[in-house]
Amino acid sequence: MSEQALPHPQLLLAIAALEERARAAESAQALAFSIANDAYPLLGFRQALVFAADEAPWTLLAVSGLARPTEDSPYLVWLRRAADWLAGLPKTEAAAWITPDIAGIPADIAEGWQEWWPAGLWCLRLVDRSSRIIGMAIFLLDAPPAQPIAEQLTRLAGTWGYCWAALAGNRPRWRLKLTPRQRKLALAAAAGLCLIPVKQTALAPAEVVSQDALIVASPLDGVVKTFHVAPNQPVRKGEKLFSLDDTTLRNRLEVGLKGVGVADAELNAASQRAFDNTQTRNEIALLTGRAEERRAELASIQAQLTRIEVLAPRDGVAVFGDTNDWIGKPVSTGERILLLADPAQPAMLINLPVADAIALDVGAPVKLYLTTHPLTSLDGRITETSYQALTTPDGIAAYRLRAAFDGRPEEARLGLRGTAKVYGDWVVLGYYLLRRPLAALREWSGL
Repeated sequence: MSEQALPHPQLLLAIAALEERARAAESAQALAFSIANDAYPLLGFRQALVFAADEAPWTLLAVSGLARPTEDSPYLVWLRRAADWLAGLPKTEAAAWITPDIAGIPADIAEGWQEWWPAGLWCLRLVDRSSRIIGMAIFLLDAPPAQPIAEQLTRLAGTWGYCWAALAGNRPRWRLKLTPRQRKLALAAAAGLCLIPVKQTALAPAEVVSQDALIVASPLDGVVKTFHVAPNQPVRKGEKLFSLDDTTLRNRLEVGLKGVGVADAELNAASQRAFDNTQTRNEIALLTGRAEERRAELASIQAQLTRIEVLAPRDGVAVFGDTNDWIGKPVSTGERILLLADPAQPAMLINLPVADAIALDVGAPVKLYLTTHPLTSLDGRITETSYQALTTPDGIAAYRLRAAFDGRPEEARLGLRGTAKVYGDWVVLGYYLLRRPLAALREWSGL
């Protein structure tokens, strides 16, 4: 088509119409269809092809005259190889006229060119604002386009590229491009990584406790009256810890004393009457037993009074909550009040959630990261495991584990909390990463 066949004002109007259709396109696919078909009045091509350069190999989006390319046709199979060859040509200009006599053309590409393509093809590279190639328009022609048309279409290619980039703006701007061989190598490397042996680990909340702690319980039923020690206060053996209210026992003691007096008086009176009254002699044994019963009750009350004040059975640190939580609270015999802990023998108390449980044996290594020292870890070994899950104060079912520290770290102060990392057996990395998803899938599916 010559410049005389298409006057210059009509050329400008045709270019303007193509720009308007490009701006009206609602998707990259629609824009590619417009490029492949609407430029025919300007070029009179035999065929137009539009490729997307977002990945390798390039994707054929549109063929002139076809609503949708047929993927299994021999022509399109060869066309994909030809597009890969065109993508590897030097990118010196935005538009280029290419003929089959170009140096370095592969034999199979040249053979297919003679069968399906005309004397030459005109390539327009579509780029975005960062000059990255995002597509290519190929027009199959018998001769190069006239210079005015070539210049205007080269300028129009900038509009096509800008609209294409805007329509595909939701796609990532950077994408790793891999050849089929590189993809196979990447899959093989990923499979190899999944076979790397690693230690199975789990994280669980932990607290520093005493390895040798003694429970101090209430010696009898009553009400806590006074605490003689403060929380976490060091105490010595024999020192008062707390006292129970003795009002009830004092009243019972008074009643018991009077009951013993009455029983003794009845027994003495009966003994005096027994000299001349046979019936009274038979009552002496009953009254004697009643008097002994009153004395036994009195001795029991006196013994309970001696246990009103609870003393420390050994040296240690009194571990309990706020004293105000206990004063005035009714307690029963054997109810735990506090712990006497030995600060020289710290240990870890670990609550391993059931969902994170792994196979652990006695002697398994542990690392404790305290909240007060988050950048350093304290090493230890599992000394005790539980086979039954208990509910923690947070309402989580967990296994209770105990671990001993390696040495006597100064940072391990009683009552500190942190996160423990427990180490199990060796497993492959794939199992380590997929253990919880597989467990959740099995729980959901029941397989």
